[in-house]
Amino acid sequence: MKISVVVPTYNEEKGIEGFLRQFKNQTLPRNEFQIIIVDGNSKDKTREIAKKYADKVIFQKSQGVGGARNDGVTIAEADIIATTDSDILVSHTWLEQIINHFEKDKELVLVYGSNYPMTKRKDIKFFAMLKRWMNIVGTGLHLLDFAEGTNTAFRKKPFLEVGGYSDLPFLDDMEVTFRIKKKGKIKYDGSIFIYASTRRIEKHGVSDIGLDGLKAYIQLIFGKESKKLKQYAKQEY
Repeated sequence: MKISVVVPTYNEEKGIEGFLRQFKNQTLPRNEFQIIIVDGNSKDKTREIAKKYADKVIFQKSQGVGGARNDGVTIAEADIIATTDSDILVSHTWLEQIINHFEKDKELVLVYGSNYPMTKRKDIKFFAMLKRWMNIVGTGLHLLDFAEGTNTAFRKKPFLEVGGYSDLPFLDDMEVTFRIKKKGKIKYDGSIFIYASTRRIEKHGVSDIGLDGLKAYIQLIFGKESKKLKQYAKQEY
């Protein structure tokens, strides 16, 4: 087993089958990766459908989206973990590209890629483009890393050593990179891409999401927790 894919879910009956079926097209052989669904006690048939395709389907025990990912990492069989969401389209080379990075560089502890929004809305496309440019500039200058949980992979051991994801309502995925950096190299590769649903942004608005993100980032810089921000876990879409 080369890599375990951890996916949090909540009431994803409509899209979970399509999401999981796409992994049949990965260039990495199916026996070399594991799919773990961590379900937040869905009220629909999410778990029932997921069991047809995933290797493991478990109930979430920990708090928040980050907690769900932590639960999945704990039971993962592979030493490399990839995280994404159940409303994402991944490229067919996604897992193979991730594995290649870790095999080439033994000092690498985390790699993350680009997110492209599945929408025609110009404001959301601009928001996504801005984050990609911040990744390019930020990682080049060693200033910041927007390693989103929708498209990130890391080594299991150092991730657990730093305590995994924190129970934060916003930027928990980015926050863990602040801690895991102490264990080795972080890398951004824009060619590792996924297509992301924009349903959360459409529901809450670009301005609200952007403002919450800015507040959370400023709090991270100053070592403060952003637990008072709006909760985005277990939302209905």
